[in-house]
Amino acid sequence: MTTAYRTYKNGQTILDVATGRPATPFDYGAGHVVPVAALDPGLVYDASVEDYLSFFCALNYTAGQIKLAAGRNFKCDRKKTYRVEDLNYPSFAVPLKAASGKKGGSRDPVTVKYTRTLTNVGTAGTYRVSVSSQSPSVKIEVQPQLLSFRKLNEKKSYTVTFTSASRPSGTTSFAHLEWSDGKLTVGSPIAFSWT
Repeated sequence: MTTAYRTYKNGQTILDVATGRPATPFDYGAGHVVPVAALDPGLVYDASVEDYLSFFCALNYTAGQIKLAAGRNFKCDRKKTYRVEDLNYPSFAVPLKAASGKKGGSRDPVTVKYTRTLTNVGTAGTYRVSVSSQSPSVKIEVQPQLLSFRKLNEKKSYTVTFTSASRPSGTTSFAHLEWSDGKLTVGSPIAFSWT
């Protein structure tokens, strides 16, 4: 997922074969798989079984539904707060507040934060973040902007903050976050939806 490509070799966006128009992450997900690049991804988003069980709890799954999905008994802890955003997954689905009413509703900005942890599965290196976005109305801030890995299996976390004013309900937009050490690139698709 993190080593997939989203553009053709000439730099043009992949086309949706059904429409002939430029495709979006809703069409191609993270992009087209590159098996050779996947053999040496540099960094990975590691997630355990426990992470996915917590994700089920955040989705309000019942114990019966969790058993069907996970093949084992698990009860969500009622004292714990579960958030969908906490799953250590390479992509970001960012729900934002939609405008309401004929005049467009509130102009108050909405802020959504995600924390992710990367694990080094390659050589030592320093990775710098870059973000490209189709939506200038969404401010995207990543902290820290550099992650230095000195050894194999070392873990480093970062936080992404998305801030946006309301837009009409049903509006979607996309962005892409990449970590690169100059040789390897670790990408994450971002989808914004105003509901």
